[in-house]
Amino acid sequence: MVKLQCKDYGFECDFVVEGKDTTQVILDFGKHTDDEHGIEYSKESLMQFILRKG
Repeated sequence: MVKLQCKDYGFECDFVVEGKDTTQVILDFGKHTDDEHGIEYSKESLMQFILRKG
């Protein structure tokens, strides 16, 4: 199970996305941060964040 949440990126936001499909989690999180926070993260940077979290 993969989980990304805005608080891990320093945002004061309760958005959380989780699922078994890493690619879909990355796409959903990236869309949220772009739409809601105006920040576009690359898929590669989000993947690195997931890998570092273990």
